[in-house]
Amino acid sequence: MTQQEAIEARHSVRAYKELPLAEDVIKVLEEQIAILNSEGNLHIQLIQDEPKAFQGRMAKYGKFRNVSNYIVMAGKKVYDLDERVGYYGEHLVLLAQTLGLNTCWVGLSYSKVPGTYVLDEGEKIACYIALGYGETQGVSHKIKTIEQVSNTSDVTPSWFRKGVEAALLAPTAVNQQKFSFEYVGMKNGRLLVHAKKGFSIIGYTQMDLGIAKYHFEIGAGKDDFDWV
Repeated sequence: MTQQEAIEARHSVRAYKELPLAEDVIKVLEEQIAILNSEGNLHIQLIQDEPKAFQGRMAKYGKFRNVSNYIVMAGKKVYDLDERVGYYGEHLVLLAQTLGLNTCWVGLSYSKVPGTYVLDEGEKIACYIALGYGETQGVSHKIKTIEQVSNTSDVTPSWFRKGVEAALLAPTAVNQQKFSFEYVGMKNGRLLVHAKKGFSIIGYTQMDLGIAKYHFEIGAGKDDFDWV
C-alpha cells in the first residue's frame, strides 16, 4: 500500500480486536518513532498491552473499546508543538495503515496512566493515537469542497489541487476541517504555498493543520515548494 492509498483507505476506528501487535509491526513502528523523534524534536512513545488508559468514563463516552495499544504524542511546551505533533503523528498513522493496523487520533477520551510513559523536563502530552487491529475499517465522513478550503482555480497547477484533495482526507477534530491552502506562486525559483488554520471553539486546529500539511505534501507529490 502506498501512502496515497493509505490516505484513501484510512478512517478513524474506535473498536479493536483483542489481538497483540505483531512483532515485525512493533519493530517497524519503533524504528520510525526513533526517526521522527529526532526529526521533529518530539518524545513519541509506543505503549503496548496497556488497557487502563482507555477504560475511563471519557473513553466509554467516546465509544472506545479494547484499546490496549496506543502512541503517546509528547514534546517540549513550545508554540509549534501541536503542529509538529500533527505532522509527525500522521506519519505514524499512515504507516500503521500500510502495516494492516487501524488508528484514531484522541484528544480527550483517554486517561494518563502513571508509569506507562516518560516526560522529560518541560515536556507535555499533546494527545494519544489509539492503534490496533480494528473490528471494522471505519467509515468515511462528509468533507468540504476544494473551493471551500483553497484558492484552487483554472490557473493553479494540478499538483496543488491534488495536494488539497489529499488534505481534505486528513483526520481533524470532530471533522471540523478548519484549515485552508493558498497557492502563492513562485519566488526566487521556489514555488510557495501558504497553509493557515481557522478558528474553532473546539480547538486542535494547529494539530489538524499539521496533519493536513503532511497529507498535502503526499498528494502534491512535489519537493520543490516551500511553506510560507
